[in-house]
Parts: sequence; structure tokens; C-alpha cells
Amino acid sequence: MATTDRRAAGPASATTDRDATPHHDVRLAAVAVAFAVLQLCYSVAHMDLGWDESVYLSQVDPRNPAAFFSAPRSRGISFLVAPIVSLTPSVPVLRVALVLLSSLALFAAFRVWEPLLGKGRVALAALLFAGLWITVLSGPEVMPNLWLALSAVAAVGWFLRARRDAPGRRRARTGLVVALAAAALLRAPDAVWLALPLLAACAGVRAWRTPATAAAVLGGLAAGGAQWAVEAYARFGGIGRRLALSSDTEGGMGAHLGAGLRASYRALNGPQLCRPCRIAGPSITHSLWWLLLPVLIATACALALRARRQEPEEHSEAREPREPRERRESREPEAAAVTLLPVACALALAAPYLLLLDYAAPRFLLPVYALLALPVAGLAAHAVRAAGAAAGRRGRFAAVALLGAVLTAHLAVQVEELRFNTADARDTTVRYRRAANELGRLGVIAPCLVIGPRAQPIAYEAGCVSAQTAGNNRSHSTDDIVRAAARIPTALLYDPGHPYLPPYARGWHSHPLPGTDWLAYLP
Repeated sequence: MATTDRRAAGPASATTDRDATPHHDVRLAAVAVAFAVLQLCYSVAHMDLGWDESVYLSQVDPRNPAAFFSAPRSRGISFLVAPIVSLTPSVPVLRVALVLLSSLALFAAFRVWEPLLGKGRVALAALLFAGLWITVLSGPEVMPNLWLALSAVAAVGWFLRARRDAPGRRRARTGLVVALAAAALLRAPDAVWLALPLLAACAGVRAWRTPATAAAVLGGLAAGGAQWAVEAYARFGGIGRRLALSSDTEGGMGAHLGAGLRASYRALNGPQLCRPCRIAGPSITHSLWWLLLPVLIATACALALRARRQEPEEHSEAREPREPRERRESREPEAAAVTLLPVACALALAAPYLLLLDYAAPRFLLPVYALLALPVAGLAAHAVRAAGAAAGRRGRFAAVALLGAVLTAHLAVQVEELRFNTADARDTTVRYRRAANELGRLGVIAPCLVIGPRAQPIAYEAGCVSAQTAGNNRSHSTDDIVRAAARIPTALLYDPGHPYLPPYARGWHSHPLPGTDWLAYLP
């Protein structure tokens, strides 16, 4: 007779694992509340707007001119904050609203996985993801990466629940459409990378090989990507042209093998944009989790595959009645799929950032971390059960204590990095506000124009139009600038660290901007 505990055979089981907890389990809700509290204590203190935030906000802010919207961007995050910014210009109100929304979204996205992994594992996965400093910092920011991460978690969970013989599969397919549509609105190209493993599963795994599931994947992409595609033809000359311009803006996406991986490691704990990324890497104590992550994921995948192979043997040894072949083939892949599919989607989402770019930002990999937190949580649960099977209650307690100590040390490191990066972000954005206030004192008030380095966030703060005559955000010609300067108040920002003064501004008057390192040149 077989004595193997099926739940202990791998890090993630296809059967619902309720962990002997009542239906009103509150662990995931507690993680979401803790996530909100962390944001309010740390990130919300950084009240002023960053560069990219001002671009996204300006698209829907009725009080300010819209900034140049480059080809790589998508408008989903602008749509999300549009109701808030239409009601109030208050940045603190915006921050607090995003804290509440991001915490609710964290709860909703990970809850999709409870029937697949069990409440305890899902709460642990949510904690692992929410405990990262970049996750906390991104919660109240007007940036798409965290929201894409949560959409990806929900999409993969709904896909797994949409197998052909599952109860509630229609609801699951509806959830899949909504989650993928949200992902495509937030980052259209990334949504395509996310969908590739899902479509491969539709083609290769019997449990999901149905027209309805494939249609849900493609329908979600189409629903969310329609606006991006229409804009591609309206502004950029077509989808191919927009992708080419996006590549140029990103510095030429191509086979930067190793460069993106090195840059992502160096930028693991900041800065928020490492371009070019020539800084030293983080200390081993602050990067060990990242270096161990591939080992943990490989172990989780190996255990899941082993559990899938052992299950038919257990049925045979126990002489249990064999299931019908079609039902068995549709059920068996699910035990492995709850581990392998999020890993496959995470690798697909990581590919463009690790292999095709030569720079990095910690936020780029948020969807990867969110998906990989699920199999890591399953691996932790497997370790606890294995210790319990080997040494009884004492072994289980020792495993829980050890994992708790490791998790506590990891979270302490993340809080330290959160404090440092929050202070760094606050220092940068405060300088934007000081520069905007000084421009107002110099008479640069709406309608007005700001050009030069860092023009966009300062122009947004001052209520001006921003313009660039070169670089990735080129939106105006030199003649446009000269004509505008003759009509409206105009300021050219000058950074002594990158000393270049355009010919048209060499007869203008310079003014220091107190509290910053910059000068403003006015006609």
C-alpha cells in the first residue's frame, strides 16, 4: 500500500489545500492591510511627483497641458487615476487613494489562487511579494508595473481555474479576459509576452485545449490592446512603426545578452532607473535572495514534475480504481501546472528586460517577482511538511521557526532599502518642486514653456508645456522653441553636470534655482 502523502509530494498540489483553516481565513487580508500600512508609513511621505508620473498624470489632468507621450508607453495607468485627478489636484489625496486601491488589488489578485494552492500558501506568496521595497514604493506611485504584476497574477490564476472539467470555468474565463485586458491596457507588449505561455498551454495541454479558453486569452489581449493599436496607427504610422520607435527609445532593443542581467543585478536596490548602468552591484547580504531565486524556482519545478510522475504509481500501488483516461489526462497536468505555468509566464515577462535591454530599473521585474512568489511559497510549505513527515511535530516546528527567521531577516533588509530609496526619491522630487516654484517667481507662469533636462516634471509642477528638441522625448524643433519664446514665458533648464547650451539660448539670462543644482535661462 502507498503511504506517500500526496500534498507533501510537491510544492504545489492540484487539490485545494485549506490548511485546516475556517472559510473566513484572514491571513491574505492581513497581508493586504500590512501592505497598506507600510505604504502609508514610508512611500506616501514621498509626496511630490516623479518624471514618469507627471507624464502619465498629464494625459488626464484637466488643469495641465499633456506631455509628450512616447511610443513605449501605454495609457492604462492614466485611465486608472483619471477619476481621482479629475476631482482634485491634491497629490496626497492621489497617493492615499492609490494605497487603498493597490492593497485591494493585491488581495483580489492573490485570492484567485486560493482554490489552487490553499489559503496559507497564497498569503505567504502575497507577503513575499508585498515585502519587497520596490513593491511598497510602487504602490502609491502613478506607474504601471505593480498593476501589471497583479494583473499577471490574476490572469495566470484564472487560466488555471478555466480547465475544461473545472466547476466555475465560465467565471474563470471571464476573469481571464478581464485580467489580460487590464495587463494589455497597462503595458501592451508585456501582455503579449504574458500570453505566450498561456497560448502554448492551450495548444499542448489537454486540460486547457478548448476553443473557449484560447478565445478568452486572445479576447483579453484584443480588448485591452485595441486602444494601443489604434493609437499606433493614429500617431506613429502603424503597429510595426510604433514597435520600431519603441525600440529606438529604449536604446535599441536587441541581443544584449548578459548586459540586461548584469544591469538588473546592479540596480536591484536602486537607483530607480539605471541608464547607463555602470554602478557597483549590491552587497551579498542585500542581494542573496535574488541570487538564490533561480535555485528555489528550479527546485520547485523539479518537485512538481516528480509529484506528477509519482501520482499514477500511487494509484497502482494502492490498487485504487483507475479513472477514465480522458479525465486522468486532464487532471494530472494541473498539479505541475500550478508551479510550472507561473514560472513560464515569469520567464517570458523577464526575457525582454534581461535579454533585450542594456539598462535596468527595479520596477521592470515586478511582474516576475509576483509570479515567482507563488512557487516559492509552495516550496516553503513543502519543506515544512517534509520536516513534519521526517521528525513529527518537533521537526515541523523547527522548519517553521527557521523559515520564519529567514523571512524576518529578508524583510528587515527590504525595509532598510525602502527607507534609503524613499529618501532618494523624495530628494529628487523636492528639487522639481523647488525649481517650479522659482520659475513662477521669475514670471514663468501659465501659459508657459519649459525645455531642457528634467523639463517634464518641472513643467507639470509649474503648469507649463514641456518640450525637448533632441533625445528620446523629442517633441519640438528649434524653430518651434524660438517662436514660442517670442510669445509666452519660456525657460531653459541647464544642468552644469551636462554642460550644453543651445545656440538660441546663448543670449538669454541665467538665474540660479535655489535648492537645486540647476540654472534657468530666460529670454
